Amino acid sequence: MFVSRRNALLSGLAGGVAACSTQPKLGGYELVSAIDNTDFNCGVASGDPARESVVLWTRIAGVEGSVGVVAEVAEDEDFSKIVWTERTETGPARDHTVKVVAAGLTPGKRYAYRFLVGDKVSPIGFTKTLPETTERVRFAIASCSHFSFGYFNAYDHMARDNDIDAVLHLGDYFYEYGVDGYGGDMGQKLNRPHDPPHEVLSLDDYRRRHRQYKTDAALQAMHGAHPVIPIWDDHETSNDSFQLGAENHQPATEGSWEARKRAALQAYYEYMPVRDPEPGRTREQFYRDYAWGDFLTITAVETRLTARSEPVQYQEAIKDLNSDADVARFRRDVLGDPSRELLGDTQRLFVEQSLAASVNRGATWRVMANQILMARVLAPDLGAYVSEEQIVALEAEFPPVRSFLKWSSLGLPYNTDAWDGYPAARERFYQSAKAAGATDLIVLTGDTHMFWANDLKTDAGEAMGVEFGTSGITSPGAGSLFGDAAFDYSLLMRRDNDDVRYVDAINNGYTTLELRGDKGRVEFISMDTITSPSYTPFRSAGFNLRRRNGTVELAGSDGLGFKEWVLYR
Repeated sequence: MFVSRRNALLSGLAGGVAACSTQPKLGGYELVSAIDNTDFNCGVASGDPARESVVLWTRIAGVEGSVGVVAEVAEDEDFSKIVWTERTETGPARDHTVKVVAAGLTPGKRYAYRFLVGDKVSPIGFTKTLPETTERVRFAIASCSHFSFGYFNAYDHMARDNDIDAVLHLGDYFYEYGVDGYGGDMGQKLNRPHDPPHEVLSLDDYRRRHRQYKTDAALQAMHGAHPVIPIWDDHETSNDSFQLGAENHQPATEGSWEARKRAALQAYYEYMPVRDPEPGRTREQFYRDYAWGDFLTITAVETRLTARSEPVQYQEAIKDLNSDADVARFRRDVLGDPSRELLGDTQRLFVEQSLAASVNRGATWRVMANQILMARVLAPDLGAYVSEEQIVALEAEFPPVRSFLKWSSLGLPYNTDAWDGYPAARERFYQSAKAAGATDLIVLTGDTHMFWANDLKTDAGEAMGVEFGTSGITSPGAGSLFGDAAFDYSLLMRRDNDDVRYVDAINNGYTTLELRGDKGRVEFISMDTITSPSYTPFRSAGFNLRRRNGTVELAGSDGLGFKEWVLYR
């Protein structure tokens, strides 16, 4: 029998709060003890589940040459009913990481797993296969975990909840910056500086950064408790990455982008519990789908490396926008350029086929695991809300603040690195979804470090479903920039955008999605602090979903505080 940790979760999330601490012992149960286990000091992880198989992962520390490893899967945590075992080997060629696919398992079943090297035994992890039939699923949704910005309290909190079928990680699992870059000052204050201390460029650099994150106790706890379905965003390679480069990659001083990308992806596949690319598919083609019986399809997309055109940087674009005619021309000829791509033809066809298959087999729900904000969101005019004193203070942390303030006065997209920077590509995606009969999407989004609830519509105003953006595990949202004006910023964002129903630019945390029958429920779970390992979680907003007129829509909300009621329409 598996140990239940449900009562240790939030015994009262509906009623308010519960105190927790990011210690290896969770609710009296030592889920993962890898901090004290030098041979398995990166813990264990599972992911990429299928009906009869799942990926299992660990790393063997303290060895130099090749080493034999045994992986075991059991029906019970005492391992008295072992149902699968495999002997494998690892070594320096893959940085002593171990990744195996446990096959021949029973659909919809929870398992315990572990690894053995000689007489040494890893911590026990728990995982779950996809079911053949179900009428209910529940996910935790994560994004943007920057080691130096704070403690991973949200991961710790997910680990306490044994009512999660899988964790959907929407990218920015780690960040590439050095101690002199983004988050470096906070890392020094919290004694959580990045390792290596410089920006990661080489294969060894990316491996070291993965190892650092994997030795975090809260991250280990999350991985040990649940299977993960991850997609990458940009920071797994470099900030604002695209097919041919990245904003944070300078070839003159940092070498070839292709070499850096290959190193980043090799380390990613070594260190993440995901299946290696199928023969004939490149590592850049990371899109795939998952079926929870005939109830739900999750289609995971890749919007960074496969086909993305170079993002428009507003800091540069703003220099040429000096009249209404300039702005109109920019919208039409630059942002609206139909050649600007995100998914590419091959991936878009895959997505259309995935959605069509889901519709044709009568699945109730279609969920998109997506990196970047999909809804149409214009930047609110902030000029009247930010004083010169605030601007001067902001410039130290956000040098292009004056450019952004000018940008915000022109009625242009809030984020050109998001789907808003590729409106023709977004419309092509919507038309593909319509062709598949899927105008009822639930799009889950990371990247922005903010909570969102948005309506999705085509350029002609046709409903395509809803979008929920999850905040950063630790990465700061706009609230960190605007301070006391952050609430006004959220109000303005909602006021100036018909498609934005709710936005929270202040809190860090994660999101849960529960689908039961033909009803759905989304909750934003916030942490009262990320600068201390002792924290209090709270539900900052909750939304009900319903299916109506061939689409999915918000059906109301509850549990919102006064400010959240003001923000929610």
